[in-house]
Amino acid sequence: MPLSDFALLVFICLIWALNFIITKLALTELNAPPLLFSTLRFILVLLATLPWLLPMPRPRWRILTIGLLMGGGGFGLVSVGMQTASPSSAAVVTQLGVPLTALLSVIMLGERIGWRRGLGIALTFCGAIAVMWDPRGFSISFGLIFVALSALASAFGLVLMKQMRGVAPLQFQAWVGLASAVPLGLLSLAIETQPVERALQGGWWFLGAVAFTALAVSLLGHTIFFRLVQRHEANLISTLTLMCPLMAIGMGVVLLGDPFDIRMAIGTLVVLGGVLMIVLSPRSAQPG
Repeated sequence: MPLSDFALLVFICLIWALNFIITKLALTELNAPPLLFSTLRFILVLLATLPWLLPMPRPRWRILTIGLLMGGGGFGLVSVGMQTASPSSAAVVTQLGVPLTALLSVIMLGERIGWRRGLGIALTFCGAIAVMWDPRGFSISFGLIFVALSALASAFGLVLMKQMRGVAPLQFQAWVGLASAVPLGLLSLAIETQPVERALQGGWWFLGAVAFTALAVSLLGHTIFFRLVQRHEANLISTLTLMCPLMAIGMGVVLLGDPFDIRMAIGTLVVLGGVLMIVLSPRSAQPG
């Protein structure tokens, strides 16, 4: 990999890691309503990618489902979970998306997994449970349950995306924005307490956080990442993106004072080790 491409990947991981910090601050310090926060994010994504919206990819039900799962499901649920979850733990638990994608590929696409990938899946789940477990109350952290559900939604959407052809990155972003903004907006108005008033109280800081998540994280970060995946081996890119949770953990500890004890350290190492085994294992084989 050329040094310029590696620098781009480091830059993307830094943006994604910083997103955990900014989202956490918006939700806790600004008291931003998480569903409205996500709604505005996808409205901005849609407006920025509106020229690429049409023609609508087919089958239509699939692109709408993918958009809702990877947008509202992936990012919306993370926002809800991060009201109580720390950026460090959320960054680790989102790595569940890797083994969940592998498992769903077996169920939905008929792929097969070898023993090394299977061991990696088991390790990732065990490490994530260690991170999610709250030893003080002997229970699973409530916020991290939503983060884990977001990983499941994103994995489901990714597997469905594998069955589509000819969808450009910006067109995909446009449909993620449209499919997510409407249901999230309606849900926010239905269940959140005074979401518009709370957002207005956040002022320019709130709008800046929304702009960062929409423009820097979704549009810039994911578009560059897609280009890098086209240039280099997927396993190489997937391995290097493990820099993101490590950066998020470091930022969370240094900037927000996130707790990082021996349980968190061991759980993180087990998760990242499991993910590494999955992405470095031989490619899944199709049946027959």
